[in-house]
Order: sequence, then structure tokens, then C-alpha cells
Amino acid sequence: MTAQGELEGKVALVTGASRGIGFAIARRLGQMGARIAICARNRERLERATSSLQRERFELVAVKADVTRSEHVSSLVSKTEKELGPIDILVNNAGTGVFGPFHELSEKDWDTVLDTNLKAVFLLSRAVAPQMIRRETGHIINISSLAGKSTFANGAIYCASKSGLMGLSGAMAEDLRAHGVRVSVVCPGSVATDFPSQKGKNVSKKLQPTDVAHAVAALVTQSPGSFISEVDIRPTRKP
Repeated sequence: MTAQGELEGKVALVTGASRGIGFAIARRLGQMGARIAICARNRERLERATSSLQRERFELVAVKADVTRSEHVSSLVSKTEKELGPIDILVNNAGTGVFGPFHELSEKDWDTVLDTNLKAVFLLSRAVAPQMIRRETGHIINISSLAGKSTFANGAIYCASKSGLMGLSGAMAEDLRAHGVRVSVVCPGSVATDFPSQKGKNVSKKLQPTDVAHAVAALVTQSPGSFISEVDIRPTRKP
């Protein structure tokens, strides 16, 4: 169990935080005392998430941003640092999926998924890493999927993006660990969200967004001399 106030004074930036897993992570980190920055592309959903989090009196900044675009990433990081302080925790959660037989999908489908699930992680991590290196502290957590390890029919582009994220995360961890910056990857199985690949599955048997948030909370409260590089999360019963 993690304690309230355990992240007092820390700044956490969570992408794709207007709903689902990202919202649950942001809320959990706020409950632990962190000052939180959230972003999403959809303004209406972002405003709803902001109102909900503000009711819990978290110190919060919300930014409408497309994290696949480098200029948006720069603005997001700059605004977070200006209003809350240097970023201690980055959770790269924003993700998307397009599903179907690979030979029926388009180049646009490929670009949409790879830009969101992989390029955005590179852009954001690259933006925050220099100040983490200077301060010799920080934690970057990338939300991947068990689909990065186990392929399935109609999931070619999504699986490719999450497999790539696994490789990127591992290499980032090696690049940054000597500087006191930890990089971890979380790989959930089926989570009860409105994500397209979950349609038709038994909701009662799925993971909950709070289960992923619990794993993130555990990662950011490790002792300084170690880091958990990878966490797999599966439902107790298969959906």
C-alpha cells in the first residue's frame, strides 16, 4: 500500500489523462500528494477530467495537446514546468489502436497508431530527460500492453507499436540509469475501458484502470537504489 502524501512536492505529468487508465493514474498520483499535469487532445473530455480532479483539491494544470507533434510537446512541458516545477514523474499513457487484417489497413492507420503509441513517447521522454539528468533524479513510466509480447489476429499495427515501445523503454532505461533516472514499462492485459480491442469481452473479468494506477504508484515509490524495469498485469480470470 502507498501512503497519502508520499509524493509531496513531486510533479507528475500524465498523457492521455482525460479518461480511463490515464485519468486513474493522475488521480492516484494526486492522492499521493503530487502536483499533476494532464493532457489530452479532446478539449471537452479534458475539461470534464479537470473538473473532477479539481473537486479533490489537487494542484493541477491541464493542457490540450497532441503529443505526436513536437511543438505541442515543447509547449506542454514548458507550461508544466512554469506552473508546477520540474517534472519528476512522466507517465506516457496516451495510446490508440486500429484493428483489422493487416492487409486491409491503410498507411494512415499505421501512421496514426505508431505516432501516438511510439513517436509520442520518444518526443516527451526526450523533452524531459535533460532536466532529469541534470537533477540526477526522475522516473519515466511507459504504459505498454501485453500485446507487445503476444500477437493476435487483427492486431498487427497495435502489436507492432507496443512491441516497439518495449524496445524503446529498455534502451531508454540503459541510457538513463547511470544518471539516477529510472525507466519502467507497464504491460496491462484487458482493461475495462472503451478501447476498441476490448469490445465483446466480459467486463466483469477485466482489469480496472485503478489496477494500472496501483502499479504506477508502486513504481514511483521504490527505494532509490533499485528500479522495477517491467510490470505485467493480468486479470485473475481470463475475459
